[in-house]
Amino acid sequence: MDFDVLLEMSHRYGADERYGPDGGGYVSCKEDDVMHINSYGEGLSDISRERFVAMDMQPIREMFDWQCPADISDGEIEKKTLLYMLEARLPGEEGKRPAVESSLHVLFPYKFVLHVHPAIIDGLSCGVDGESYCRRLFGDKVVWVDLVKPGLLQAQQCHKALSGALDKTGVCPRIAIIKNHGMFVAADTAAQIDELMEYAIGEVKGHVTDEPCFEDAGFDRGLACSIAPALRMLFSGDGKSCAVFCVNKQILGFITDTRAFKPLCKPFMRDNIKFCGDEPLFIEPDADIGTEFKAYVARKGFKPRIVAVRGLGVFALGKDWKSADQARSFFLDAVKIAVYAGAFGGVCPLPDEFTTFILVCEAGKYWDDISHDDTPGGRLEGRIAIVTGGAQGFGKGIAEALASEGAYLAIADLNPDGATECSSQLGAVYGAGTAVPVSVDVSDEQSVERMVQETVLTFGGLDILVSNAGVLVAGGLGDMTKKSFDFVTRVNYTGYFLCAKYTAQTMKIQNMYAPGYMMDIIEINSKSGLEGSNRNFAYAGSKFGGIGLTQSFALELVQYGIKVNAICPGNLLDGPLWSDPERGLFKQYLDSGKVAGAKTIGDVRRFYEAKVPMKRGCTIQDVIRAIIYVIEQEYETGQAVPVTGGQIMLR
Repeated sequence: MDFDVLLEMSHRYGADERYGPDGGGYVSCKEDDVMHINSYGEGLSDISRERFVAMDMQPIREMFDWQCPADISDGEIEKKTLLYMLEARLPGEEGKRPAVESSLHVLFPYKFVLHVHPAIIDGLSCGVDGESYCRRLFGDKVVWVDLVKPGLLQAQQCHKALSGALDKTGVCPRIAIIKNHGMFVAADTAAQIDELMEYAIGEVKGHVTDEPCFEDAGFDRGLACSIAPALRMLFSGDGKSCAVFCVNKQILGFITDTRAFKPLCKPFMRDNIKFCGDEPLFIEPDADIGTEFKAYVARKGFKPRIVAVRGLGVFALGKDWKSADQARSFFLDAVKIAVYAGAFGGVCPLPDEFTTFILVCEAGKYWDDISHDDTPGGRLEGRIAIVTGGAQGFGKGIAEALASEGAYLAIADLNPDGATECSSQLGAVYGAGTAVPVSVDVSDEQSVERMVQETVLTFGGLDILVSNAGVLVAGGLGDMTKKSFDFVTRVNYTGYFLCAKYTAQTMKIQNMYAPGYMMDIIEINSKSGLEGSNRNFAYAGSKFGGIGLTQSFALELVQYGIKVNAICPGNLLDGPLWSDPERGLFKQYLDSGKVAGAKTIGDVRRFYEAKVPMKRGCTIQDVIRAIIYVIEQEYETGQAVPVTGGQIMLR
């Protein structure tokens, strides 16, 4: 089996959005009556050899001639399809899930088969006059297969169409276009597959006059950020959901009114239904979102996956970021198809009875059931958090810990490159969509407002603020400048106020739609917020003030389900704040003479370790445990939690 070629072709086509959204599609390779094809739900862009299922083609061939009783139900047909697929798996492959489309790959007497969804080809297959244009553009080089329900009936229909073409020309076609389903390309080499794909797309492209315009478009950010948290909580009152916002010039053209939106009201293809549902919810920008959402659920029996707001944009909803982003990707693909279908008589959606079949498809339910991930989630699964100062050091450690517990992160920092690097690292470990970088100056109000907006537009809401960004400039009264004093106060005190102000706005919206839902604002304070600090009054004063803000915010926000607490770490002696050789506190305190008799940085360190009953500095892990505690403790707010090894004790 030529797995190297199979994997290369899979990765290349799966990673290219021109061939379909989200790395979807199927690629197969045959040898000695055995076919290897990617398992159901396995994307092509990063697939490994182990995720292909090996199948005996002979049991599948038997289904092509099976006589379907006239009185058989759709459900019974689906069970029959499922049985054929499962029986075809080779020994040792029982844990893998062959896709229904596997049967179609067997039909082609060629080594490789590629099934993908280029939007431009789908525009033809979903066009009202798609069949006539297909014959006009390709003649006998492409076989057209009429719409039929997926599974056994579709396999038999394709078998009939390919056999008819073979009888007519003496050669089995290498390209098949199935109405409202996509295209299949078959050949004996990967190079031939590429040539056929280029040929088919080129012929259709030569006829198309309008291209989708996905250029950026301006929109009302404030309005979008007021709607997203509402939709998120309506979709899942426990917060385990995301709402991803998207807009571009093409979308704006479709959402000017209900008439313009009509081409997108019904699904074109099976995957549209799977990832986006069968019908978007279209609402006015000033609508009562809760009423409209609940009316949709009452009418349909399930929640919308796509919500379009006239003149604003589209929200894609899902139980997590991945499923919400998949809904976004497939909706954007539907937008492309609608534009391309204009060249082929306009869009032809799936018939209602076909859509109903997909929604209640028993085999489809089986695949979804066995693909369900029962792995226990982290303690913060699905929670959306902002960590300011999250690009390095202490803040990065907090972000990594929250991500490890299942949270989504906005890595907010004055250092955009560091935030991007941290986000990429978290994504590599915990999966795409785990973190997003946001550039922020916490002392600047517009910057903070935009930070919150970027988070909400990416994930749909906000559950946790960790206000960690802070600075320290040591010095006594005689040498502290007003500029330095103002700098420390502006970042540590004013910055906390601004972050709390704008995050609370989003949290209040969530509380309106899920009154029992609890959220958290957490300030990373200091032991210097609990007692004065010699020759460090600028920092200590800002931290004392931070505890005053914490207690005051707690009283004001408790009615909205928002807890506000401060974590007061002891000295993180191993962190860069202390140990940086040029700007660290060891160096500052040595130079300022704060530690009497200290001759070296080591002397300063030993002085501070001796102050702690546990004889060591605080660690990031110590603080993370306190953060998790205040999040999980629903009966505590307005507290300053010391994490000092006993150096500061509550009294």
